[in-house]
Amino acid sequence: MTEETENLVLEILRGMRNDMTKLTEAVDDLKSRMTNVESTLGSIQASIRHLQVQIASQTARLDRVEQRLDRIERRLELVEA
Repeated sequence: MTEETENLVLEILRGMRNDMTKLTEAVDDLKSRMTNVESTLGSIQASIRHLQVQIASQTARLDRVEQRLDRIERRLELVEA
């Protein structure tokens, strides 16, 4: 190879190295951002599970109140049995 060809190859390789460095930095940034997204989704899912438990608890309490009210109405003969 001539010196001109060798210089051209070296120039191309340097350009490729720079491109690879930029690509590596971009991938690292995407990994970091994806980790943040996953953490946020995990927090949201935990909040939803917590809300579901609270709703189930409130529903159970309402069911008990309804049973008690039905029993009171029957004792007072406010409704037909």
